[in-house]
Amino acid sequence: MTDEHNSHNAAAAPAPRMVKCVKLGRELPGLDRAPWKGAIGQRVFENVSKEAWKGWVEHSKMLMNEFRLNPLDPRSQQIMEEQMEQYFFGEGVKAPEGYVPPKH
Repeated sequence: MTDEHNSHNAAAAPAPRMVKCVKLGRELPGLDRAPWKGAIGQRVFENVSKEAWKGWVEHSKMLMNEFRLNPLDPRSQQIMEEQMEQYFFGEGVKAPEGYVPPKH
């Protein structure tokens, strides 16, 4: 390979899409695509940063375990959508009743 060929492959990546993150309150890189189907997925895509989404993913694991949700079950998906709405656009979230965070 020639140096010319290598430099052609090293094209600069496009600048990340920036969003005013509703969760963290500042301009941050946005998600690459809608993370969920429907209107809530589009709202999250337009208003939530990658950094805030990582926080949701961690929170959602706790919800799945505490509520014993099945990601393939439509009722479980509805619960997750409601929780996601609260997490990003509502009053915030409370842990399920009786939840004790794991000790690190």
